[in-house]
Amino acid sequence: MENELAQKVLAGDRLSLSRAISKVENRTAGYGDILDILFRHGGNAYRIGITGPPGAGKSTLVDQVTSRALDLGKKVGIVAVDPTSPFSGGALLGDRVRMRNLAAHEGVFIRSMATRGSLGGLATATKDVSILFDAFGMDYIIMETIGVGQVELDIADACDTTVVVVVPESGDSIQAMKAGLMEIADIIVVNKADREGAMQLACELEFISGLRQSASDWRYPIQMTEAIHNKGIDELWSAILSHMEYVRKSGHFETNRKRQIKSRIQELLETKIRSYVEQELLPRTRLDREVERVLRREVSPFQAADEIFKHIQSRTG
Repeated sequence: MENELAQKVLAGDRLSLSRAISKVENRTAGYGDILDILFRHGGNAYRIGITGPPGAGKSTLVDQVTSRALDLGKKVGIVAVDPTSPFSGGALLGDRVRMRNLAAHEGVFIRSMATRGSLGGLATATKDVSILFDAFGMDYIIMETIGVGQVELDIADACDTTVVVVVPESGDSIQAMKAGLMEIADIIVVNKADREGAMQLACELEFISGLRQSASDWRYPIQMTEAIHNKGIDELWSAILSHMEYVRKSGHFETNRKRQIKSRIQELLETKIRSYVEQELLPRTRLDREVERVLRREVSPFQAADEIFKHIQSRTG
């Protein structure tokens, strides 16, 4: 069944792609088999991350950037990560509403996903969904994520080019630097550039980028855009293509992919180990007993963890 669905995805069937994404996102039985099959048929898509604080105009930027890719005859898969609704637990779907101009284009596939508590700004299954888009034949995969300050680092482990979007209203640029967003940026966009303070923000970011430039010889550009008015988008698209050319010619593309693969394997391994420990080696009653002991101040959390670890070691020989 899973093999049949995977083959239909490879054949370009959009309905099958949607079904496969749902399986992966919901962790339905057999989703791993689909990923195993489709992973071997990918590796060609270029992944672009667009992140920043809420209200920065990311969705409009994605809409405009995608249009540039479509003008070149490229196919684009978009994963729009929405905050989880506190009521339904699902995505609010605001991104898909704002990208309605693209929704009917045969060269675009848009999927909104809920964060479901993921702290890195990416839905847990986003990286897996990019495997499906890749195998489907997408030339570009764009991941739009919510900006959540100091923990918005997950995007760097999922994309080849990371675009950080800020707006004049985001406040002091020094604070933005402290938030860690600039640490992961390959391109910085000051959107809503027609608003007061935009030029000052761009100048401050330009100055700070010179002070904090990494050992890499890529100096991330500061792009001014008015996405809603379609201004500065050509320059932004040009910067994305320039960075894509840079990482490929410099060898950083393969280096980054290796780092990302290693990180992903470690992440999956940690999940499996945690699940195995919880289900096979650590009875819930034992953990609950230690919790009660810590609550009564009989032991510290550190001592409780040591005791639990010794118990696990004894079970594994």
